[in-house]
Amino acid sequence: MTAQIPAAPQGCATVNPFIMTDDAAGLIDFLVTVFEGTEVPEARTADTDGLVLHSEILVGDSTLTVADRKPSWPYTPAFVRVYVDDPAAVLARAEAHGGRIVTQPTDFFGDVLSRFADPFGHLWWVYKHNPEAATWDSDDADAAEGDSGAADSGESWESYTSPELEYIHSTLIEAMSSLRDPRAS
Repeated sequence: MTAQIPAAPQGCATVNPFIMTDDAAGLIDFLVTVFEGTEVPEARTADTDGLVLHSEILVGDSTLTVADRKPSWPYTPAFVRVYVDDPAAVLARAEAHGGRIVTQPTDFFGDVLSRFADPFGHLWWVYKHNPEAATWDSDDADAAEGDSGAADSGESWESYTSPELEYIHSTLIEAMSSLRDPRAS
């Protein structure tokens, strides 16, 4: 049985992030620069208070929707995973425009994983897929699990021992604990 993919408009994937942020215009410019995306100009809509109510940025085959957070709305950081061709170049652009590198490009089960925090309080997972490398389904992934099905057996992260995985884990823990509401700063 194959899953049916729901119809979506051109430029939209099945799942499309909607990011509420402070300074939506600034985040839009940042994302267009860092991910070499394209803003859909006719999509940007201002609310009656002048804040961005809706905007769309095309990145690859996906659409990111960005809007301003209203003064009374809570801080809700976005956590977004994006596949790119050159993670190092994306990280360099992010850093040059105020982002903070969280995780340098690191081999990770068939991908290269990296992360950055943007200056607006959001965390981005930047991946490059490497189909020639080990994946979760390969023998290398089974070896990392000790052939015991660690994900199913409730084993802890410590079951996966490698310097790369320790680095990926520790940088996530550090980044998550450092996220702060930009208005509280």
